[in-house]
Amino acid sequence: MPHSLVIKFTPLSDIPVGYTSGKHLHALFLNLVNSVDRTLAQYFHDSQANKSFTVSPLQVNNSKNDQKLLQWKQEKNIKKSSSCWWRITLLDDSLFSKLTKLWLNLNPEKPYHLGSGELLITNVFASPNSHNWANAYSYQQIYEEASETERTIKLTLATPTAFRHGKYDVFLPTADLVFSSLLRRWQKYSLIPLNDLNFDFLFPSYFNINTEIIIQENTKFIGCIGDINYKILGELDRATIKGINVLADYGFYAGLGRKTTMGFGILKRLS
Repeated sequence: MPHSLVIKFTPLSDIPVGYTSGKHLHALFLNLVNSVDRTLAQYFHDSQANKSFTVSPLQVNNSKNDQKLLQWKQEKNIKKSSSCWWRITLLDDSLFSKLTKLWLNLNPEKPYHLGSGELLITNVFASPNSHNWANAYSYQQIYEEASETERTIKLTLATPTAFRHGKYDVFLPTADLVFSSLLRRWQKYSLIPLNDLNFDFLFPSYFNINTEIIIQENTKFIGCIGDINYKILGELDRATIKGINVLADYGFYAGLGRKTTMGFGILKRLS
């Protein structure tokens, strides 16, 4: 069952701005898992290339950032006592149950390190009524509840998104790149096959996207953020329309494109 978990925390001291990226929240998550299960922590470390989970950058409440988008970079140190959170999604059906030990043993009085700063984890949200970035749906539910008739797909790329094409990065979200990326992850982690899907009938009908350049620790990542809508055109059977809607719904958990374990490629479907 895919899960989207929001982990809320409070800094006990200022957190340096250089430690607010998805890369460092990724490391913090592995440290949390390692504190209760070293074998599982090694699994997460080894599965980065398989993308069985995703991690967001650090988020600060009361930000002026667009509510549809996430904060993919911070401009200054995070102050002590700020209200903060980050998001983790799990795609492998077995992962959430394996992490039960972690949820049961999280000590709200034990400080964890993020750079030179310390923080206390105050809550873990797993349901949509607790946080708008939290949810859990089985693969069967995602499949069964996906529309067979909806031809408009509205997506928000909430953090910078790019795709690998051969030896190069591509950051224009064409229908084929977007839905092929989602299909690969669905086929890898779901037991419900989506066969013979064709994305040639998907066309962009609206877009409001920007290019962002992120430079972190001597590395550069270029990606796009913003809104893009696709329209399903032509005479298609219900199974194909349903398959495309399945993937669009699944994107909330799976993420999109490159470096989703490092805070990039976070996706949300708009109603």
